[in-house]
Amino acid sequence: MSVVRRVQALAAAVCVAAFASLAVRGESPDFDRFVRQQARTDQAWRAASDGYMRMEKITYRSRCGDLDIPAFVFQPLSERPRGRRPALVWVHEDVRGHLYEHYIPYIREATAKGYVVIAPEYRGSIGYGQAFYDAIDYGGREVDDVVTAADVLRSKYPQVDPARIGIIGWSHGGLIALLSIFRNPKTFDAAAAIVPVTNLLERLDRKGVEKQRALIDPANRFGGPPAELPEVYRERSPLFQVDRLRIPLLVHVVRNDEDVNIEENMPLVEALRAEKPRLAVTKVYDHPIGGHTFDRRVNMRTWQPENTPEQLDSWTRVWSFLGRALSRSR
Repeated sequence: MSVVRRVQALAAAVCVAAFASLAVRGESPDFDRFVRQQARTDQAWRAASDGYMRMEKITYRSRCGDLDIPAFVFQPLSERPRGRRPALVWVHEDVRGHLYEHYIPYIREATAKGYVVIAPEYRGSIGYGQAFYDAIDYGGREVDDVVTAADVLRSKYPQVDPARIGIIGWSHGGLIALLSIFRNPKTFDAAAAIVPVTNLLERLDRKGVEKQRALIDPANRFGGPPAELPEVYRERSPLFQVDRLRIPLLVHVVRNDEDVNIEENMPLVEALRAEKPRLAVTKVYDHPIGGHTFDRRVNMRTWQPENTPEQLDSWTRVWSFLGRALSRSR
């Protein structure tokens, strides 16, 4: 990838942070600018795919029936596998995010291992205009957008084994991954959630109710604050859905997470260990470099992982878990 594209990618990450800040302050983003930036991001992914994997950008209708969802699809270079391939639904982080370039080495590795990967740009993601941005439905229809990606894999990609589809997500994407499997227990065959958001009641109380509501629910789809409608927030919080787990699940959290604090995540870990010990595999990292982003830190010049001990350990566990859970013999 050229130096220019790396600089563009870094600029995009900075812009995303500014985008979220604007939302909290109630200011209007520059949507045209972000559409242009998304076009450059698409180009960066195409360049990063060359020689490693086959990439296409598609759209599909959300099962909600109200919105077309953009998605990246990555496939191994070999077009003739010995059998049908396992697949992953890859859920990006951030309420106002998109498929960041720091996922490049990991999606390359996934396709090298034989996975077909679909990465949905669920509603609220940036880079697709104001209507798409305004459609945000935190923990609601965005989950349906992501679950529909599994339907697309089954219906549009005959090379995918319909009985070997997993889902993986980070932070807010981890929340979506968890809600996806809890609400749709027969859709996926395995799941991984890394530093996931788990409890909106605790999170809003810790980070500030009005500030967080401005960010996650600007259209008031929840219907009011947690004090008035606690059950709405509970239904959109994975912590309170653990009893619905029916498939193998891996969860990684860190003690020095300054976004999803350990106080938010440990109750999920403890609930999984107590209620679902045969299905859930959990790991708590003490103080890895990077905290919340410990497993996604990459060299901006080479797009290679930093390979800190905890990062290497986490990804080794992720691939081993998915390999077992999505094996043909399961």
